[in-house]
Amino acid sequence: MHLSEQEIVRRDARQKLEELGVNPYPSELFEVNVSAKEIHENYEKQKIDYKSISIAGRLMSRRIMGSASFAEIQDATGRIQIYIRRDDICPEEDKTLYNTVFKKLLDIGDIIGIKGYVFTTQTGEISIHVTEFRVLTKSLRPLPIVKETEDEQGNIIRHDAFSDPELRYRQRYVDLVVNPQVKDTFIKRTKLVNSMREYLNDRGYLEVETPILQPLYGGAAARPFKTHHNTLDMTLYLRIANELYLKRLIVGGFDGVYEFSKDFRNEGMSRFHNPEFTQVELYVAYKDYNWMMDLVEEMIEKVAIDLHGTTKVQVGDNILDFKRPWKRYTMFEAIEHFTGIDISEMNENQLRETAKRLNVPIDETMGKGKLIDEIFGEKCEGQLIQPTFITDYPVEMSPLAKKHRAKEGLVERFEAIANGKEICNAFSELNDPIDQRQRFEEQLELGKRGDEEAMTLDEDFLRALEYGMPPTAGLGVGIDRLSMIMTNSNSIQDVLFFPQLRPEKKTKVATVDDYKKVGVREELVPILQKLGLSSIKQLKEANPNKLFNDVCGMRKKMKLDVQNPDIEEVKGWLEHGA
Repeated sequence: MHLSEQEIVRRDARQKLEELGVNPYPSELFEVNVSAKEIHENYEKQKIDYKSISIAGRLMSRRIMGSASFAEIQDATGRIQIYIRRDDICPEEDKTLYNTVFKKLLDIGDIIGIKGYVFTTQTGEISIHVTEFRVLTKSLRPLPIVKETEDEQGNIIRHDAFSDPELRYRQRYVDLVVNPQVKDTFIKRTKLVNSMREYLNDRGYLEVETPILQPLYGGAAARPFKTHHNTLDMTLYLRIANELYLKRLIVGGFDGVYEFSKDFRNEGMSRFHNPEFTQVELYVAYKDYNWMMDLVEEMIEKVAIDLHGTTKVQVGDNILDFKRPWKRYTMFEAIEHFTGIDISEMNENQLRETAKRLNVPIDETMGKGKLIDEIFGEKCEGQLIQPTFITDYPVEMSPLAKKHRAKEGLVERFEAIANGKEICNAFSELNDPIDQRQRFEEQLELGKRGDEEAMTLDEDFLRALEYGMPPTAGLGVGIDRLSMIMTNSNSIQDVLFFPQLRPEKKTKVATVDDYKKVGVREELVPILQKLGLSSIKQLKEANPNKLFNDVCGMRKKMKLDVQNPDIEEVKGWLEHGA
C-alpha cells in the first residue's frame, strides 16, 4: 500500500502518541453531557450556565498562539469553538499534553474529548474554555479541507469543496463530515418515514415483516435478482415487491397491514433508479381505490407539513403544493390532454402506429398495456409537476388490480405523479381467484414473447385467494422518490446513504520505469512518491508550477543530495505523450 506524505506523518504521530503513553484509541468511556447545538441554542438565549460540561467531537480547525490556542470541533449537531491554554490542561510542570500532544501530534480530523466551561469571547463567539483534554481517535487519512469565505453580498463561497458526485457517494462517511447539508437531507428522510409510520399507526394498521428471499417473484413487473439456497437446493429471488405476502395476511384476517420494505430490481441505474430501494406498502380490507386516494393526499400533506411546516415544497425551480385536493386525470384523459390523441378505443396495432408517430421508443415484445404505458411515460409523466392522480388504467397494464366497476377494459388503479415522476401506485385489489389466474396466464404469454418484466404464476397466492380475500385497497409509496422531492434532491443517490455504484477503478501504482518513461530522473522518483503522486495519471493532472515548488520543497525536507529540476523539466513530465 502506497502512503501519501500526510498519511505517513499521521502514522508517525500515532506511534509517538503510543511512545508517550497516550492511547490513540482508548477503551475507557468518555461521558458526553452536552452537544454543540444545545450550547449555541441555550447559553445566551436561555441563560443556561454551562459551568461543567463534557463534549466530544472531530477537530476541524486549529489556531496555535504559543501557550494558548483556539480550535473548532464538530459533533453530530454542529461546530463549536474551543479555547485551550497550556497551563489549564497541564497544571503541573510536565507540559507534554499541550506542547507535544496538542500542538504537534494532533491533526485535523482527529476526535478528542474535552471538559470545561462555556464563555463568550471578546468578539462575541460562544466558546468552550478547556480544563481537561483527551485523545479519543487518531485519524490516519486527511480530510478534504473545505474553506468558506464571504463575498461582498454576504454569500458564503466554498473553496476546495468535496463535491465530485461519485466520490461523495463512494465515501459517504467523508461527505457527511465535510458537507453538513448532506446530514440534513438524511435526517429529513428519517423524519419522512417516521411521519408516515405515525400516520398509519394512528389509524390502527399493523406494521409487519414479510420474506425478502422468495421462491417466486411477484407483485410488480420487474426483473429479479436470483440466488441459490444450498441446503434446500433451490432457486430463490430477492423480492421485487411485498404485495402478495401482505395480501395473504388480509386473507388471514388482518384488516390493515403495512410494511416499510427493501425491494430489489435487477434493472438499469439512473438519477431515479437504484437496484435496491425502499417503499411502504399498505393493504386495508373493505376499502377501494377512491378511499385510498383520499388517504394518500392526507398522508403526504402531513409529511410536507411535518418536514417543512407548510404544504409547499421547493423542488428545483418549482414550488409543489401538496395541499388537498390534488388534480385527477384518467390515463386516457392525460394522454389526450398532452398529445391531442384519443387512444381509448385503439387496438394493439393502432397503438403501435401511434407510438411510432409520436416518436415513442417501442419494441416488438410490447403488448397493448406496455405500449400505453410507454406513450404515457414519454409524453405525459414528465409534464405533471404538481401532485396529480392518474386513474383508471387499461387492464393489460395491471394484472393485480380489480376490473373497473363501470368502464369496460379498465381497472381501478391510480398512480400519484409529482415533479414529473411516479411517487405511488395503488389499486382496488383483485380478489377474484379465477380472474387472477387468467391474468397470470396472460402474463406468462407475454413472458414467452420476451417480456422480461412479465409476472410469474404464483399457485400459493391463488390458493390463498380461493379461501376468500375481502374487498381490499392496496398502496405502494416509493420512499426514495418521495425523499428526493421533500429534500429538493436532484438524484436518488443523494437520498441513499450508500447507493449502488460501479466497481471502483483501482489506480495502477507507477513503477520507477513508468516515471522514467515520462522523463522523470530516477533520483527524483522517491520525491514524487513522497508527495503522494503514485500514478502517472496523478502526475499528469498536477499543476506544473505547484508541482515544481512541491518537488523542490520536498527534496530539501528529505535532505536528498540530488539536483532540483527546473520548471521546464517539470512541464516536460506532464506534456510527455500528450
